[in-house]
Amino acid sequence: AAIEGCRHCEHVDIFILYPDGRVSDVQRRQMTTVEGDNVHNLAIRGNFDDCQALVKASFVADAFLPEGRSLVAVNSINWARLMAQVVYYFYAGLQLGAPDRKMSFSVPTGNFGDVFAGYVAAQMGLPVERLIVATNRNDILARAIRDGDYSVGESHATITPSMDIQVSSNFERLLFEANGRDAAALAAQMDGFASSKTLPLESAQREAIAAMFSAERATPEETLAAMRWAHESCGEVIDPHTAVGLHAARAQATDSAVPVVTLATAHPAKFPDAVKQAIGIEAALPARVGDLFALEERFEALPAEYDAVRDYISAKATR
Repeated sequence: AAIEGCRHCEHVDIFILYPDGRVSDVQRRQMTTVEGDNVHNLAIRGNFDDCQALVKASFVADAFLPEGRSLVAVNSINWARLMAQVVYYFYAGLQLGAPDRKMSFSVPTGNFGDVFAGYVAAQMGLPVERLIVATNRNDILARAIRDGDYSVGESHATITPSMDIQVSSNFERLLFEANGRDAAALAAQMDGFASSKTLPLESAQREAIAAMFSAERATPEETLAAMRWAHESCGEVIDPHTAVGLHAARAQATDSAVPVVTLATAHPAKFPDAVKQAIGIEAALPARVGDLFALEERFEALPAEYDAVRDYISAKATR
């Protein structure tokens, strides 16, 4: 979460991390080594869902901020991020012959933001045949799309930590579209989900979603196998999240006339252990961040409690 964030001005940046062993040293250091007196990193003792819940709660009760200050989210809660993602769907589509040719996209996802951007692109006229939702062991999205079962399960730590999510913020946006934009009905559904942690999709929602979406789950072994295939067959070193998408694309690419684009998500150097496990190679850091491990880290650990985070943000949100 960020408070009107920009490290080059008077605004305050606050990044919320989760240090339960799920992020790599590279991922963490990219955030915790940013210089600037107005940049503050919080390490929450919990998982992604804990952090996202804290961000949402802060938006609901932002009256705790000093007068004239407001919260801005830089993750996919922010619609502006999805708008930017829509652009590369159109870019890819034009390279492949749109609007005269259909294509599909396989999207590794946990919070459903990037793949929902693909849905938006389709609504804007891009000829999308299918959007493949690629998940890891934390497969709430796959279960929802395949079986209509949007139920929270145990959060598992995997080699694809950015997808270790149970409650996907942007899936609510798709449910809104799938039930005819009935805001009151969706609000009632989501209230029930908040209390019971389960949400059976209605028949109309399942049918509307199935018209464009399918889902595929990748095990850790399948993820590593996809990384090996990309390296041995294509000479590409990919990160494990991209590999989840590649696995799903290869599993569901049945029509040779319709190309399937796998969306890549990160530089492989961010996940060195998984890369080495898959193909035995040390993925080098790009030159622009080559000194990452020589920089000083700065962060403060807090419990996954709203009051603690609220008090910290309130204390830092001063001009």
